[in-house]
Amino acid sequence: MMRKSGSFTGLNGKHVAGTVEVTGTELVLSGFSSDEGPDLHVYLTDGTDEAAVEAGMRIDAVKFDSAAQKFTLSGVDLSQYTDVVIHCDKAKAVFGAAKLA
Repeated sequence: MMRKSGSFTGLNGKHVAGTVEVTGTELVLSGFSSDEGPDLHVYLTDGTDEAAVEAGMRIDAVKFDSAAQKFTLSGVDLSQYTDVVIHCDKAKAVFGAAKLA
């Protein structure tokens, strides 16, 4: 089974920290923290700009103040994605991203 992981960095003046591990069946955030946003979601994307988020796969809402979070994935082809992005859907703003390796 393919497994990828990465460390978050903040983008656009926002703070995002922690690590992510993704397999074909789950996405796990560890040591996660983020600036507060009204509508934060985690996405699998191929890039970190707004167009990449729109073309990417929205996984679920993410809690900015919860260090450990786990999301179930179903049949995701990880070879299609290079990044995990934390995105505020309401503001259409990328808060941070982790490059998957």
